[in-house]
Amino acid sequence: MAQVLVTARINMKEPEARLGACAAMAAQDPQQPTSEPDPLLEVANNPRYQQLVRERSRFSWTLTIIMLVIFFGYMLLIAFAPELLGRRIGGGTTTIGIPIGIGVILSGILLTGIYVHRANSRFDPLIAEVVEESER
Repeated sequence: MAQVLVTARINMKEPEARLGACAAMAAQDPQQPTSEPDPLLEVANNPRYQQLVRERSRFSWTLTIIMLVIFFGYMLLIAFAPELLGRRIGGGTTTIGIPIGIGVILSGILLTGIYVHRANSRFDPLIAEVVEESER
C-alpha cells in the first residue's frame, strides 16, 4: 500500500497516472469488491477521453504561448525600445504605447473568447460522449 501511495504522489501531474494509482489502491482495499471494473480506469482508457485530453492540452498550450509572446513582446518593447512607445500620436498627448497596451489587454480577452468558443463547440460534446459511454 505504501508503494502505491508513493507512486500516486510522484505522478500527480498526469491524470492517467492518478487514475491508475487510484485503481491500484482500490484493488488492494479488501472492503471493495475486485470483480467490478473501476469506472475511473475505464474513463482513462476511453479513446474519446484520451482524444479530449490531447486536443484540449494542445489547444490550451497554443493559446498560452500566443499570449506569452504578445505579453513578453510588449514588455521587451518597454524595456528596449521606450522611444518607440513614447512617440506621440498626431499632435496630442497620447503615445503609441497606449493603443499597443490596450491591444495586449484585448488580445487576452479575445484568446479567452476563442477558448470558450472551442470548449463549448468541441470539448463539451466530447465530454458528453465520454460520460454517455461510461454510463453504459
